[in-house]
Amino acid sequence: MLFNDFQPVNTWKIKSNIYLSIYFCSSLLLTVNTITHAQINTKQLQVKPNVLIFLVDDMGLMDTSVPFLTDKNGEPKIYSRNKYYKTPGMEKLAEQGIRFETCYANSVCSPSRVSLMTGQSSARHHVTQWIKPELKNEGPDQWHWKGLSSKDITLPRLLQANGYFTIHVGKAHFGPFGSEGENPRNLGFDINVAGSSIGMPGDYFGINNYGTRLRHVKDLEEYHGTNTHLTEALTKEMCKSIDKSIEQGKPFYASMSHYAVHTPFQEDPRYANQYDDELGKKMPAFASLVAGMDKSLSEILEHLEKIGEAENTFVIFMSDNGGDAPVAPLSGANFGIISSAPLRGKKGTSYEGGMRVPFIAAWAGVNPDNRFQQEFPVDKNVISSNSFVTIEDIMPTVLALSGTPIPQNYKMDGINIMPALAKQNTPTGRKHFLMHFPHNHRSVNYTVYREDGWKLTCHYNRDESEAYELFNLEEDMSESNNQAKSRSEKLIYMIKQMQLKLNDAGAQYMESKTEKEH
Repeated sequence: MLFNDFQPVNTWKIKSNIYLSIYFCSSLLLTVNTITHAQINTKQLQVKPNVLIFLVDDMGLMDTSVPFLTDKNGEPKIYSRNKYYKTPGMEKLAEQGIRFETCYANSVCSPSRVSLMTGQSSARHHVTQWIKPELKNEGPDQWHWKGLSSKDITLPRLLQANGYFTIHVGKAHFGPFGSEGENPRNLGFDINVAGSSIGMPGDYFGINNYGTRLRHVKDLEEYHGTNTHLTEALTKEMCKSIDKSIEQGKPFYASMSHYAVHTPFQEDPRYANQYDDELGKKMPAFASLVAGMDKSLSEILEHLEKIGEAENTFVIFMSDNGGDAPVAPLSGANFGIISSAPLRGKKGTSYEGGMRVPFIAAWAGVNPDNRFQQEFPVDKNVISSNSFVTIEDIMPTVLALSGTPIPQNYKMDGINIMPALAKQNTPTGRKHFLMHFPHNHRSVNYTVYREDGWKLTCHYNRDESEAYELFNLEEDMSESNNQAKSRSEKLIYMIKQMQLKLNDAGAQYMESKTEKEH
């Protein structure tokens, strides 16, 4: 079904006209000093909540001072990696909201970003690998290398049709050079700053104009030749864009999509010399990128408070895939327990460290009397540990929050998790997660299927006797005990369930099952 077939009722326009009439009548009775413009917008014009998606690139579950894992009693457990980082912005947001011990994304970026935009699994939308801007990566013949197009149903496009002012700032990576997906404005965003085909910046420094040639970050000429770090420049542009939505009297959907903390690991000068190199020579620079990202979160939340929109703004914080922190030793660390310890593996692998990411949901400003927060309550300073969420769940959740209908017959793999945010350990209703990767990377040509506490990985490039890994994550979070051979009945059940989900999604496969890692 194409988006052109979907024509939602523009209730926002009807309601906004009513509110505008109320405002103009009321203004006859108020002096200029009685109420500010921001307060007028907050108290009289706002008819739908704002939404801020704060998406970090390559941030692992443990790359923060905020603990996401719990002990046997369900209480937050602080690990050594948490002690290394300083992320006060995340700490404050976590105090105001709920986080999940387990949130899944895909193990590489483009599939996750398309899942966020479509609410579909990678097996279904067929963008199963990171998109190389210049030419098609290897994989199934028909995998969607050209990414999203103007004909696709996307979250910002649906919100745009329902009266939202839609903003994208930062990394996009929705399509290659010359494709429609190269420009987020073709996908439903009113504003695009710095979003293009590239998956990493050529340079983080304004003095170097944020890179040259193919990896140049666009739209930031104002900061060229200055000492403005890329993370700081993008933050300033997001605040400017939010102000434009307020000027128009529209609720906003804002995608703050940082290039940090992806390579190159160039230190943020604002946080230089604040970290030691005990974990690796590149770790001080990496940690400074984390700190700069965290400062961005704080500054945007402070800006929302300043303009009177914090309590009207729902925030989701997460990463697009597992961590890639340059923790030494790097040799053999891709599949070990190191950069995301105690989780195994890192970005690009089938293990938890490659696909489990931080997730926080909160209102930017807490006010129990706010009508949006009364209708959509979020528990505070808690971790939900008895169920899990995925990046596919963002789209249906935001649509429910904004009162935006899902197009008829549209196939959604995500679910609305808003009810589970209201109280700690309320089940999300999600029983399974499917990640399909018919490509070469650190882990090669595999499918991951999780159901309840069990996780199955099928490696298509291996001999049948070694093709399966089966872990009980409730007992074995570090994936050290493969039970594929000792729990044959469970293995057979999981294989059948995985295949049913793959068939339903129309999954694609590599033509050869003997591909080797390059």
